Amino acid sequence: MWSRLLLRVDLGDEALDEDLDLVTDGADGLDALAGRDGARGADLDAVAGEVLFAEYAKRWIDERGVAPTTEELYRRLLRLHLEPAFGDQYVNAINPARVRTWRAERRQATGTTTTAKSYRLLKAIMQTAVEDDLLRRNPCFIRGAGREDADERPVATVEQVFALAEAIGIRWRLMVLLGASASMRPEEPAELRRSDVGLDAGSVRVRRAAPELNTGRRVIGDPKSRASKREIMLPGFILLDIRRHLEWFAQDGPDGLVFVGERGAALRGTAFGRKWCKARDAVGLAKEFRFYDLRHTGNTLAADTGAKLKDLMVRAGQSSERAQLIYQHSTQAHQRKLADAIDATVRSKRASIHPGTDATATVHVITPPLPTPAGAARRR
Repeated sequence: MWSRLLLRVDLGDEALDEDLDLVTDGADGLDALAGRDGARGADLDAVAGEVLFAEYAKRWIDERGVAPTTEELYRRLLRLHLEPAFGDQYVNAINPARVRTWRAERRQATGTTTTAKSYRLLKAIMQTAVEDDLLRRNPCFIRGAGREDADERPVATVEQVFALAEAIGIRWRLMVLLGASASMRPEEPAELRRSDVGLDAGSVRVRRAAPELNTGRRVIGDPKSRASKREIMLPGFILLDIRRHLEWFAQDGPDGLVFVGERGAALRGTAFGRKWCKARDAVGLAKEFRFYDLRHTGNTLAADTGAKLKDLMVRAGQSSERAQLIYQHSTQAHQRKLADAIDATVRSKRASIHPGTDATATVHVITPPLPTPAGAARRR
C-alpha cells in the first residue's frame, strides 16, 4: 500500500515541502522500497542528469514562489557558497564525497551557521533533482549537517526595554515598546496602518509587512506566513503611548502609516538603524543586540505568564512549536522561580501527608567560590 509522506526541508525562514512516495507495509516496505530504487535507477537516463548545477539551481529558486526576503537569502547562499563549488558540475556528477569535502571547507571558511543554511539549500535542490529523475539518490545525507547550533540570542530586561524607549526618542519610542510587548517582527510595524490599531479593543492587527532587502528595496506584501496574520492583544501600559503616537506622528486617514520618518516618508531600515544603534549603545547593551531581539524578550515575557504553547504561537505569529521554543529563554531568575514553585509544592504535599510534623525540607545553600583575583594564581 502506498502513502504520501510530506518531507519538510527547513531552511530557517521558510520550510520547503517535497512529496515523496514511500511504501508503508511494515517489514516488506523496506524491501519494496529497495526494489523500487533499483528499478528506478535502471530507468534513469544518464544524459538527463547532465544539467549544470548553477543553471538547475537558479531555475529551482525561480520556481519556488517564496517571499522576496527568502528568495534573496537563497540567491545569496547559492552565489557565495554553492556555485563556487558545484556551479560548473553536472547535477548527476555531485556525489556524497564531494558534498562532504565542500562542507568541511565551508565550515573552516564561514562557520557552522552559514554552512548549515547552505547545506539545507543544497539538499533541497538535490531532492528535487531526484524527483525530476536527474539522479537516483540525494547525495546530501550527512547526519546533523543542516542543524544550526547558534548561540542563544540575548534577552533584554524590562528595565532595559524602557531605557531603550527613552533613549531612542519620542518618535520611535512606540516601535521599541511594540517590539518587546507585542512580539512583532521589525517588518510588521513598518507597514502598520491606522486602521490596524484598535484602541477600544486594545489590540493591533498584523495584515501586511514591509521587509527591506539588502538592496534597500522596500517590499510590501503579506507577512512571513499565514500564522503571521493575527490580532495581538496589547498590555494596558502601552495604550497611552499609542494614543500619543497616533496624534503626534502617524499619517492622516485610516490607511495612514503609523510609523514614518521625520519628513513623513515610510519607515526605512537604514534611518531607524542609526537611531537604534545610538540608543543601544547609550543604555549599555551589547553591539550584537538587534531590534529583532526585542521579540525574544516579548516571547519570554509571554511564556513566563504560564500561557499555553498554542496561545504563545498565535501571539507571536508562528506556525510551528519548534519556532516558538527557539524564542523562549530561560534565565537564572526563571530557574529560581521554577525551583521555588517546586519547593512550595513539595512542602505542601509533605504537610498534607504528615500533618502536625515539620514538613520543611533541609535546604543546603551552595555558595559559589569567589573569583580568584587577577595574578593570584601566578603568585601561588
